Amino acid sequence: MPHFHIEYSGNLEGVVDMGALCEAIRAAAAQIETFPMAGIRVRATRVDHYAIADGNAKHGFVDLSVRLREGRAPEVKQDAIAQIFEAMKDFLVPVMATRSIALSAEMRDIDAALSPKCGTIRDHLTAAD
Repeated sequence: MPHFHIEYSGNLEGVVDMGALCEAIRAAAAQIETFPMAGIRVRATRVDHYAIADGNAKHGFVDLSVRLREGRAPEVKQDAIAQIFEAMKDFLVPVMATRSIALSAEMRDIDAALSPKCGTIRDHLTAAD
């Protein structure tokens, strides 16, 4: 953990480089001690059906959902989401200067007893990772 899931309005396709945004979030998360490197997952999903504010098709959104294993102190989570949100905002500032975009983020705990995990990523990380 953590899993970062970006949902974004389809009208931002070609306007925002979502692959680069995923990498910006990954890089920011990798600098935060509470996020184990091997657990970081960032993905983006385009949403084609949505309605925003007054219904004008010019409006767009980028929403980040962060899920992580339970057990971190509230202040640790608050600091982590603030850092990630700031990285996301910094990345999107140029586009937000010219486009109507709602930007949001939410962090949720995952109940470890209800979330089995298995993987080999740690086996394949290099020492530099």
